[in-house]
Amino acid sequence: MKKILIVDDEPSIVMSLEYLLRRKKFDVLIARNGTEALNILGKSTPDLILLDIMMPDVDGYEICEFVKTSPELKHIKIIFLSAKSKKSDIEKGMQLGADAYMVKPFSTKDLLAKVNELVN
Repeated sequence: MKKILIVDDEPSIVMSLEYLLRRKKFDVLIARNGTEALNILGKSTPDLILLDIMMPDVDGYEICEFVKTSPELKHIKIIFLSAKSKKSDIEKGMQLGADAYMVKPFSTKDLLAKVNELVN
């Protein structure tokens, strides 16, 4: 069973993503902010992270950089899910090592297709 970490401070997004992914038989971990995400990554290694950028403590860019510069974590796939839609925001996310960047609101069908492509 593939493990996915959802990192987002918006409860409605977390709930809908969790429901969607559990229905597709993924093992789901949840972090409601960047600090929680870093704590989880200290104990568990997901196959993929769905990562928001704008969070109150540690932002998604910092988490992406941490994952991609850690020898034991750098293989983890990352999809940014963000309302930040400027070309410069997307380029920054990809330069930090993200595997994909989807702008909110996003199509759940497109998201599932990208998740399956990256973890299988």
